[in-house]
Amino acid sequence: MTSRPAATLAQRKRQLVADELTRAALELLAGGGFDAVTVDEIATAAGVSKRTFFRYFASKEDVVVRFLGALGAAMREELARRPAGEAPSVALRHAVWRSVEDCAGHEERARQVVRLVLSTPALLARFLERQAQWRDDLAEELAARLGLDAGRELYPRLAADMALAAFHTVLQRWSADDDAAGGASGGGGGAAVDPAALTGSCFAVIAPALDAVVRAPAPGGAPATA
Repeated sequence: MTSRPAATLAQRKRQLVADELTRAALELLAGGGFDAVTVDEIATAAGVSKRTFFRYFASKEDVVVRFLGALGAAMREELARRPAGEAPSVALRHAVWRSVEDCAGHEERARQVVRLVLSTPALLARFLERQAQWRDDLAEELAARLGLDAGRELYPRLAADMALAAFHTVLQRWSADDDAAGGASGGGGGAAVDPAALTGSCFAVIAPALDAVVRAPAPGGAPATA
C-alpha cells in the first residue's frame, strides 16, 4: 500500500531535478554559446554533481532537445482534438500553432534557445531528427482522421511535411526578429513579428494543397480527390 506514493514522490523529485538542470542549462547555453559552456558549469549552476547530470541527460544536446521535444507531442495531441469534419489546413494550422504558442509563451528564453538550435549544427541535426519523428506521427494522425492508409498513400506524409515546413519557417522568422528582442531593451524601431499572424500567413500559402486530399488510385484506376 505504501509503494505507490513512494514511487510518485520519487518521480516528482526526478522531475524537479530535471527541470532545474534544464533551466540552468538553457540559461547558460543561450548566454554563453553551446560550445563554450561545459557540463560542469551546468551542473554547478543547478546545484548538482556532474554525475547527477549524466543520470538525466546523455549530453548537452539532450538538454536542449528535451526542451523542444514536447512540441511534437503537443502538435499531435492538438490535431487529434480537432473536429472530425474540419479542413486539413485548419486542423494542421491549429496543431502547429499549439507548439508555436508554447515557444512564444516563454518569450525571450525560448527565442534564445531556438536561435541556439538553428545556429548550432549539432543541435539542428538533433532537432531535424525529432521533426522526422513528428512527421510520422502527424501523418499517422492525419491518415486516421481522413480514412487513408498512411503506409500506402502519399497525402498524409506530404501534408505533414508541409505543416512542419511552416512550423520551421515560423520559428526561423520569430527567433530572428530583432525588433522583438530589441524592444525588451529599448531598441528596435519596427513592429515585432506576431507569431500567430505569421503562422496564419504560412498556412494561407499551403492551404490549397493541404485541402486537396488525393487518395491513392485503386489498381488500374486514377487518383481520386476527396
